[in-house]
Amino acid sequence: MDNTQIAKEVVAALGGRDNVRSVAHCATRLRVMVVDEDKIDKKKVEGLDKVQGAFFNSGQYQIIFGTGLVNKMYDEVVALGLPTASKDDQKADAAKQGNWFQRAIRSFGDVFVPLLPAIVATGLFMGVRGAINNDTILGLFGTTSEAFQASNFYTYTVVLTDTAFAFFPALISWSAFRVFGGNPVIGLVLGLMMVNSALPNAWDVASAAAKPIYFFGFIPVVGYQNSVLPAFFVGLLGAKLEKWLHKKIPDVLDLLVVPFLTFTIMSVLALFVIGPVFHSVENYVLAATKFLLALPFGLSGLILGGVHQIIVVTGVHHIFNLLEAQLIAADGRDPFNAIITAAMTAQAGATLAVGVKTKSAKLKALAFPAALSAGLGITEPAIFGVNLRFGKPFVMGLIAGAAGGWLASILNLAGTGFGITIIPGTLLYLNGQVLKYVIMVLVTTALAFVLTYMFGYSDEEMEVEVASEEATTSVTTAAASEVMNEATDVTSKPEAQTIVSPLDGEVVALADVNDPVFSSGAMGKGAAVKPSGNTVYAPVDGTVTIAFETGHAYGLKSDKGAEILIHVGIDTVSMEGKGFDQKVKADQKVKAGDVLGTFDSAAIAEAGLDDTTMVIVTNTADFAAVEAVATATVSHGDALIDVK
Repeated sequence: MDNTQIAKEVVAALGGRDNVRSVAHCATRLRVMVVDEDKIDKKKVEGLDKVQGAFFNSGQYQIIFGTGLVNKMYDEVVALGLPTASKDDQKADAAKQGNWFQRAIRSFGDVFVPLLPAIVATGLFMGVRGAINNDTILGLFGTTSEAFQASNFYTYTVVLTDTAFAFFPALISWSAFRVFGGNPVIGLVLGLMMVNSALPNAWDVASAAAKPIYFFGFIPVVGYQNSVLPAFFVGLLGAKLEKWLHKKIPDVLDLLVVPFLTFTIMSVLALFVIGPVFHSVENYVLAATKFLLALPFGLSGLILGGVHQIIVVTGVHHIFNLLEAQLIAADGRDPFNAIITAAMTAQAGATLAVGVKTKSAKLKALAFPAALSAGLGITEPAIFGVNLRFGKPFVMGLIAGAAGGWLASILNLAGTGFGITIIPGTLLYLNGQVLKYVIMVLVTTALAFVLTYMFGYSDEEMEVEVASEEATTSVTTAAASEVMNEATDVTSKPEAQTIVSPLDGEVVALADVNDPVFSSGAMGKGAAVKPSGNTVYAPVDGTVTIAFETGHAYGLKSDKGAEILIHVGIDTVSMEGKGFDQKVKADQKVKAGDVLGTFDSAAIAEAGLDDTTMVIVTNTADFAAVEAVATATVSHGDALIDVK
């Protein structure tokens, strides 16, 4: 099927031109905003030639075509009359999608997601300390738990584990100001005011070791060390107030007056109105959450484990970030994490069963990486690429998730933090729970696998024709490299070689990348680097086949036949080239170490994006093996990937 015909099929499957609000594209996928999601024939889209996958993300329906080919498909669908939009326009449009509740939950997610690295690290520190803080382990070093807790080293561990939560309101207020368009530094200082040492410590008040300060004789004021909602609404209202003041205050007075009024008004509201009101609301929410988690006979795990992934599909699952943050701040333990882990583990097991049972090489190539991605805590490729596509595997995963959640509740599992699950999540259970955690994960995986293998999937029920599989597989695996082959006109068999790192930084496993298109392996195998510099170098001797005007991605064909995509950052196409400086052009010959371009990590961070850079061998299928060989940190020119 030629590109024009595929484009016509895409438009038809999207529900026709009238159902498309706008279309744009990045380095690998077509990004479509639609009027009515229900009008999309998703199975038809996923079964089309050259389509490597499709899913909803950030309010967009994203159809993966691969580097080079996506440019052609974009031109084809635009020629058929689909309206275009800039990446910023689509981002703004996506933010408006859904009802008020969905938008509110999305806002919670936008505020909490940037805080997860600090929370995850703190949880890991708590887990490690819990693992070593017992007489059996410490006895190997000739000491005891009592002596350990009296040591300076223990004090150091308290600094590691308590800082993030002691100043959690400051982090939340900072993030909320950033999300809602205010100055994050003003948000940070307002948050610090809420936990200022001049105020009675919330934990001391809770334990009756201190008393609240009463203003005007009836307003109790304490620090908000264990609070979430007050800081969130201080950040929300403070950012709105600051933006309003910027419009009203003359420019000549802006720098002096706006921060002064923002701090004055919001500090009064934070301590005397927002704090007391939402702290009370928060206590009710926390009490209700604990009541649900305390239901007898493991009922809480049964219910939450069974419905969690349905909530993920609706896109409102970020509400759990709020609840988990409250649980950790209040008690230092998170039972939700174990239940959510069970629900996600079940979807991984169901996807694995599909991959094992199917005879379709195309489906195997999708299912196995998706199952691995789910095992690392990213279930979107498994849910949208496999389980929901065929229906029954998703249902079997829900059943197994309910059983796994029940087991987690019965075993009284609770993480020392949140934000990571399944394999990485093991580190949150090192405080004496790890064996029970592993048992729960293995039992849930096995149950989901067996249920799906026996009752949840068969090739006969596929709507994609298995008879045409070989041709489809050939086209699919070649889609990402089609343009590269045409541009260089190379027909020789690819040779083994080592691909060096195109930049300096810390190596990240591709499966850990926070983008399902890359982490699932849909684009090919490779590695990722969290950059410490700002320059992208050629990783091979070869030809530049694609040099995006936005400067965020490069395609190269090595002289030995490897086709390589270098994608700087996640969703950085939305920056429209801001912070990127491209130094090469398509068809230009380069040597390993030549500069391809530069980028500004600070600008990427300011845009709220991740600068992790993916290095993908898009013609992975042409090689017997594509393996990442680097760990820890690399400099440009160090060996990163071996292809054989």
